[in-house]
Formats: sequence, structure tokens, C-alpha cells
Amino acid sequence: MTTPEKPGSTAPTSSTGPHPRTRLPITERQKLNELETQEWLDSLAFVLSDAGTERAARLLEDLDHYAYFNGAPIQFKQNTPYINTIDLDHQPVYPGDIELELKIRNAIRWNAVAMVIRANKASDGIGGHLATYASSAELLEVGFNHFFRGHGAGASRDLIFFQGHASPGVYARSFLEGRIDEGRMNRFRRELSKDGEGLSSYPHPWLMPDYWEFPTVSMGLGPLQAIYQARFIKYLENRGLKPKGDSKVWAFLGDGEMDEPQSIGALRFAAYENLDNIVFVLNANLQRLDGPVRANSKVIQEFEALFRGAGWNVIKVVWDGKWDELLSKDYNGTIVKRFELLVDGESQRYAAFGGKELREKFFNTPELQALIEGWSDADLELLNRGGHDVNKVYAAYKSAVEHQGSPTVIIARTIKGYGLGESAQARNVAHQVKKLDFGALKDLRDALRLPLTDEQVEHLEYYHPGPDTEEVKYALERRAALGGAVPARIVDYVRPTVPGAEFYEEFARGSGERAVSTTMAMVQVLSKLLRDKELGKLIVPIVPDEARTFGMDALVPRIGIYSPRGQTYTPVDSGSLMAYKEAKDGQMLEEGITEDGAMASFIAAGTAYANHGVPTIPFYVYYSMFGMQRIGDLVWAAADQRTKGFLVGATAGRTTLAGEGLQHQDGNSMLQAYVVPNLKVYDPAFAYEIAVIVEEGIREMYTEDQDVFYYVTVENENYAQPAMPHPEDPEKRAAVVAGIMKGMYRLVHGDVTAAPAVKGKKAAAPLRAQLLASGPSMVAAQEALELLKGYGVIADLWSVTSYKALHQDAVLTQRHNMLHPTQAPQESFVAHQLSRTNAPGVIVSVSDYVKLGADGLNGHLDRKIWTLGTDGFGRSEAREELRDFFEVDAKHIVVATLYALMRDGQLDGEVVARAIAEHGIDPERLAPVFR
Repeated sequence: MTTPEKPGSTAPTSSTGPHPRTRLPITERQKLNELETQEWLDSLAFVLSDAGTERAARLLEDLDHYAYFNGAPIQFKQNTPYINTIDLDHQPVYPGDIELELKIRNAIRWNAVAMVIRANKASDGIGGHLATYASSAELLEVGFNHFFRGHGAGASRDLIFFQGHASPGVYARSFLEGRIDEGRMNRFRRELSKDGEGLSSYPHPWLMPDYWEFPTVSMGLGPLQAIYQARFIKYLENRGLKPKGDSKVWAFLGDGEMDEPQSIGALRFAAYENLDNIVFVLNANLQRLDGPVRANSKVIQEFEALFRGAGWNVIKVVWDGKWDELLSKDYNGTIVKRFELLVDGESQRYAAFGGKELREKFFNTPELQALIEGWSDADLELLNRGGHDVNKVYAAYKSAVEHQGSPTVIIARTIKGYGLGESAQARNVAHQVKKLDFGALKDLRDALRLPLTDEQVEHLEYYHPGPDTEEVKYALERRAALGGAVPARIVDYVRPTVPGAEFYEEFARGSGERAVSTTMAMVQVLSKLLRDKELGKLIVPIVPDEARTFGMDALVPRIGIYSPRGQTYTPVDSGSLMAYKEAKDGQMLEEGITEDGAMASFIAAGTAYANHGVPTIPFYVYYSMFGMQRIGDLVWAAADQRTKGFLVGATAGRTTLAGEGLQHQDGNSMLQAYVVPNLKVYDPAFAYEIAVIVEEGIREMYTEDQDVFYYVTVENENYAQPAMPHPEDPEKRAAVVAGIMKGMYRLVHGDVTAAPAVKGKKAAAPLRAQLLASGPSMVAAQEALELLKGYGVIADLWSVTSYKALHQDAVLTQRHNMLHPTQAPQESFVAHQLSRTNAPGVIVSVSDYVKLGADGLNGHLDRKIWTLGTDGFGRSEAREELRDFFEVDAKHIVVATLYALMRDGQLDGEVVARAIAEHGIDPERLAPVFR
């Protein structure tokens, strides 16, 4: 057998040698080891040349297994050498016009810089970023010209998460394509300009709904959302809701961004789900906002180990083509060994200080110096990073999109601020640079070979070669071939038929004597929706490993849990009615213990109407305490990208989750939800209220296409669910429905004719009160109605379903009146409902949430609201004790009402004191907020 020799090798290809166990002098043993090693290498070289790389890899794997089972101490290597994954021999031919693409790229580079600097000259400090796009221009342009498929590609169109700080470059490309005009470029970060539409600082679909699709600049959220978007594409295809295609999700990320736990939290999930439809492009410019990411090591190697360990296909793009000249004659691996000694802080110096620094500090041995013999410093300047070589980038992208079976990450080594000169390139301050001086701008123009005069440079004129030039025609032709403009957000879906009120009639009838929690009522509404012939298939139940807690386990055998593998085992409960069922076409997304992941699925499902033309309706049910405060940033991302659907905070309220304790008891999610502008917030007390909210919500979001989503709290205390008021009066019933959606309606009218006499009353008229109750506080309020009669007080009871809806309407009414001072003032809904003529007496609210929610109405009514709420830390206790502790039970409602009447001059203080004593309340007890 003849074996090919390695270039430069003089070692023999075989040897009979002494027996391996023979003791030899050290020098002879070393020679034998070298000889053995060379024989193995020559054998592997033969396999590579004769049978190919796959056979060689399988052979090495078999050897690895054999060695392991025979006791050889082989350790798993997480890293490959610090060189390109795809070598020159396997690099495909670049399909585009490299020179023409360079001209396009140079124009975009200049315009991105000019746009940001212009903005800061017009309004100093307006901000913007130059360095990120400068480092990623080649990464993006290879994608724009050869890979990113637009809406015209149909089922195979791509979803692209652009790196937020690179937005100037994306705008500059759209300018070249004619999608954005010069005036709008001049209004970068000036969205309130009177001259016309501006450009948002970063990707924001709320602000640019026809352009951006995904908000990414809150770092860490892009990688997480991209993974779950890729998974949801598979979900839609496996369920037959979307035609199978070849779409890819591209996520462009920064190396500093990977410090954020959310960036890496779902890596293993992506591999487990076999998401070969996602490509991470990690722009490894080695710098964070303040300086190096890993100055004392190599962050690219760290990332490779992380992703490989998580099961990803890793492609490294480290060195550009100029290095291939040196590698091709480096027979002893001298350069590769030197690469391994590099640390990122050292690399940053080479990028900043150029060829002289590289000669002195990198090529610092005789062997290395021999490799660059005859090279000038200018020649050394051409030794660049792989992320700036379009040939290397194209090879990586092509390999990534052709890879099957696992997700891919491309780690591309770039230079932050590439081409921006001494003030920005590879400097620690690169991220903050928003201006360049005249000299730096001229140098940039010259480096980009742009036909701009010094005067044009000084005035920061944009460079557009003209709509009929070969550059623009080429750019547009490439986009047309790939399915049209990117980025572009196009909403086009068939509005689903929404069932009417008769569909929910069973919930309007109440539960009779049967005690039911509102959590179970919500699950029953969801269960019925799943049975609807048209809407049912669009419902996406999402739960983070709490289906049994929320009573959703009965749905599992019926609709199945989605799994790309199906069910490859027999579950332990097989044969039972509640058997655990996984299926490729399963409908429920059971996400495990990851609120972030479940929220990312909610966003993917809630934006499918725009991303895929499929109006899926997500119901994400979770522990309310582990919702808003844990996933708040993702909730804002959902709002930004106009997500639709229902967030359901289950086991809600601070006093309903008996025994669980401080971190499980939610008294604050209402306030956290309040601040999200397009999030509607409801705290229903009854099943029929839930049914109305779901019915009207689906209609508003999916029939009327309003860009809102819903947060609905439900709790786990069982009580008899009443029937909806006025079942025989359509007009009054319609008023109840309207009240539920607007935020409140009167549930009980007090009978003033039954008012008893009471000692201490200061007027002849009956003592009146208005009790406002929400969600789990309703039971205590109903009890207080009866207790108050013993003190001569007749109260009305109102169900307040949404303090946010009431407050927003009141604020908008106040604003209108302020801006129209000569017109008759308008009256807000809550002011009308609680006016003295419509609702006489004092007003007392009780909620299982902090007082501030109801307190927001003070100042918008003709008198004060006295509020009871659950400010403070929770406790592990039963409901009765918790409500006493937080002072929101019936007796505290009574005392608050009597005190309000006393302050209103209608009652003596002795009556209040007597009530305090009769109910055993300790007036000296420390307030719960301090305990």
C-alpha cells in the first residue's frame, strides 16, 4: 500500500522496530514514538485521500470508543484549533460580483457613518453607533446579496434578527435600494420631527411597523426569541398550519451580548429540538461596550466550547484569505501554534496599531519571521480577520444553510470600528464613538474609494451612485431573486371567525352550588375554544411545567404536547384517562421550568399572524408571581412587536395561594403590567367575566386587528360562580358586558329601605357606601356587605375588572378637558359610574394587590377612594390568616368603611372604635408593609 506523504515530511512510512513494551533509552523511545505517530498520520492521510472526510471521522470515532473501553484516559476536547473551520480546499467559489459588491458595501459604510454623525451635529448627544455596523458590514452584505429570503419566497422566507446597534447599516442599505429617502435618513433618531417620518434608533416594529420585525437591542432577548421562533416554525409545519418550507431564522449577535444569561439559556433546547433552521451569526469583534470581552483569553474558543457542548454545529471564521498564503507554507504548524498563544487583548492591539505591531509582537520567533521574509508592514496590514473576507463568510453561510440535524453558529472574527481610523478602530471607546473629525472622514472616503469632494465630505453628503447604476441594479436584482426587500413587515392573514356570546352561555349561567376557582373557569373556557371547529386549531396553550397545578392536565391526552420526536416511549400512566401524551402534531407547548422560554413561545405564536400569515392565539398560563417581574423585558419586547394573545397569571393574588409563602404570593403584577402601553389588564372575579374578556379580546385582536394583548389574572380559591346579572334583559346585560371591558359594573344594589337605625349616626339619611372589589377580594367584600348592615350602612358592590382601563380613560378625559378649556368638560366612565348621584356615599376599594392600583383613581372622582390592599411581604399561611394579616378581610373592609363615613362627618368615632373592638382588631399592630 502506498501512502501519500505530508509535504516536507522525510519520515519513513513503516517500521518493524522493537516490541512496544521493550524498555529503551529515552532518546530511542522518543524516536519510536515519533515514528509511530507518523505511521498513524500517514494512515489517516491515506483514508482522507481515498475514502474522504466522513470515513476518516467515523474511523476516528471508532478508535476513540475502542480506546475508551480499554482504559485509555481520553478527554473530551471542546475546542478545535484556532483556525477556520472550512479550509481553503473546501471553500466554494464565490457566486457574486466581488468588486461590484465591494462598491455597494463601501457606499453603505459611508452612508451609515454620515447618517449618525449628521444626527449628532443637528442635535448634539442624540446618539447612534458607528462601530458595530463597521465590524459586521461583510457579514450582513453577504446575507443580503446571497442568503436572506424575503416575503416573495413564501414558505421558505427567512426571519432575521438584526444586531440592534447595527441599525444604521441596515437603513443605509435601504437608502441605496430606494426604500428610504434622504430626508428620512436625516431624521435618524428624530421620530417626532415635523418634517416627516423619522428612523427609530434600533429595530422597533411598534415605531416602524412596515419595516422592522423583531426588537433586538435589549441584549439577550434576540437569541432567545430567535430559537423559539425557529421552533415555532417547526410547530406550525408539523401541525399542518403552515406549508413545509426551507426557511431559516438568522440571528446576528454580539460577542459581548453572550454574557447575558438569556443569550445562552436556550442553547441546549435548540439542539434537543433539532432546530437546523436556525443560524446564529456571532460577530466576535472581541469588544464589549467598555472594552475587551475576554482580554486574557480567546472568546471565540470559549464560544466554540459552549456551543459544541450544547450540541450545535460550530463554524469558525477566524482568519481571512491572506493568511492562507502563510498557512500553505507553514509545514510545521508554527503559525497555528502561535494562534493558540494569542489572547484577545493582544489581538486588539494588532487591529489598532497595524503591521509594525504585528511584525514585532506576533511574528516574534525566527521560524515565524522566516514565513514573512520579504513582507513589508503594508503587506502585513492585509492580514485581516475572517469576518471581513466575503469568501470566508459565504463559505460559512453556505455550509450553515446546508447543514441538517442541529442548529448552527457561525463565529466570525471581526474588528470593532473596522475602517473608522485611529479614533475608533479596535479602541476601547469604539462603541461610544458617534463623531469623526474631518481628517478621519477624508481617510474613510479614500479607503472606501468614493467619488466625494472634500467639501462633500465636510458637509457629510450621502453617496448614492444613482438608480440606474450597475451597483443599485445589482443590489435590487439580488433582492428580487431572493424574494424581495428585507427587512419588511407585511401583515396579511385571513381573519378567523370568532364565536359569539352564545358560545360562552354556559359560563353566563354560573356554576350553581358547585365551587369553582377562576383558574378552572379559564381552563374550561380554553378547553371549549379548543373544540371549536374553526378557531380550535389556532389556539396555542403554553405552560411552563405547571399544567397539573393549573388543572390543565386533562387537555394533555386530548390535544397532546408538541414534540418533534413524537412519543418514543410508553408513558407510566398509559391506559389511564389522563395519560401523558407527546406527539409531532401536539398542540400544547409544555416548556419546562423556563418562564423566559415560555414567553418567547408566546411571542412566536402571538406574532405568527404577521410572520407567517397564521393567526394563532396563544394562551400562556403561568404562576402570576413568576410572570411580570421575571419576564418583564420580554413583555416589553412582545408589546414592541405587536404580539397578540392572552397572558394568564394563574394562582394570582397575595392571599389566595395558601401555604406557599413570600415569593409565590403575587401582589404586584397588576402594577408591572400597567406600564406596558398596549397590554390590557384584567382581574376578574367570576367565570362569566372571564368568558366576556376572552370573547371580546379575540374579537379585538384578531377580527379588528388591534395591536393589543391581554393580561388576565385568575386564582385558585373555589367558590360558587354566580350567573351573569340580568339574563332576561338584553340591554342591561349588554351594559354589564360593556362594564366588564371598560373596567367596572355594579353587581349589587343596596336596599336603602332596609337600613336599620344605628347609634352614633349624625344624619337622618341612610348611611351609604360603595364597595369596589376585584378578583379574589370579591368574597370578602360580599361578606362585608352583610356586616355593614349591622352598623346601619347600606352598600352597593361593584366588580372592578380593570383599574388600568378605568385609570387610562380618566387620564385621557382629563387631558381632553385640559386641552379644550372652552368646551363643556367630558366625564370619564369611572367618574360617571361613581358620581354622588349615581353612587352615593363613601367609596372603599379592596384588592388582593397593592393599594397603588386603586389609588390611581384618586383625583379623578368627586370624592376620595379609601383603599385596602396587600402591601408588604407574603407569609406561608392559610387564606383567612393572610387576609387578616394584610387587612383586606371583611372586618377590615367594615372598619375602613365606617372610618370613611366618620371622616365624611356622618358617623361618630365611637362607632368605628366599637367595630374595631368587636372584630378583635389590634390597633397597635405593626402595619403589614413593615413586617
